[in-house]
Amino acid sequence: MLCTSLTQTGRRPVMRALAIVSLAAAVAGCNTVARDTTAFVPTDYRQRHPITVKEGKRSIELFVGSGRGGLTPTQRAEVLAFAQNWKRDATGGLVIRRPIKTSNERAAFDTMRQVVSILVAAGIPQRGITVVPYEPNPGKLGTLTIGYPEMMAQAGPCGLWPEDLGASYDPQTFENRPYWNLGCATQRNFAAMVEDPHDLVQPRAETAAYASKRNFGYEKWRKGESPATMYPDAQKGAISELGK
Repeated sequence: MLCTSLTQTGRRPVMRALAIVSLAAAVAGCNTVARDTTAFVPTDYRQRHPITVKEGKRSIELFVGSGRGGLTPTQRAEVLAFAQNWKRDATGGLVIRRPIKTSNERAAFDTMRQVVSILVAAGIPQRGITVVPYEPNPGKLGTLTIGYPEMMAQAGPCGLWPEDLGASYDPQTFENRPYWNLGCATQRNFAAMVEDPHDLVQPRAETAAYASKRNFGYEKWRKGESPATMYPDAQKGAISELGK
């Protein structure tokens, strides 16, 4: 009986210690939830919606009717311009997708042959052109698609609203932080308008100076003349002679 009493007496400090540890853990957990966990979100839209340079695909679609095989004058100009862009921007071969099992299959095949002749005449090697047949959805005319891979600048996706814009106890409201989607459309449009995505990473090499104009100015300065450019017809459109 004495041993049993001693055992129960020894358990009480252990149980008390466990209760204290559990209570401390609960309090610490409540304290963690109450902290601001959104401080790591960047407030600068350039960091929140960065512009990245990656390899994408550029393509054009040529609509071909079932009763006509060949390109229109506008389509020929588009194919020629597309070939010029390939020589400047492409990072791989050119792929032509032509429809099969459609009412315009024969017309698309004849148009594809004309497209290939324009591309080869523009300087694209024959071995760099691949023709791939595809079967479009039933009941639809397939388009003739031309595409090639190239480096592209991209940003987004936009239209994400992970947080409520209404008044709340969130730090975004009372600390006047910008909402998540702010600046995304601007970044996306800017990336689409950049002519060369490499300009976002590093500047281009400098070109040679225009020496003719510089030497002309030096010669006038050597003779004691004003190096400023004179426009003799500058005052012909003036309405009034006031101030002369």
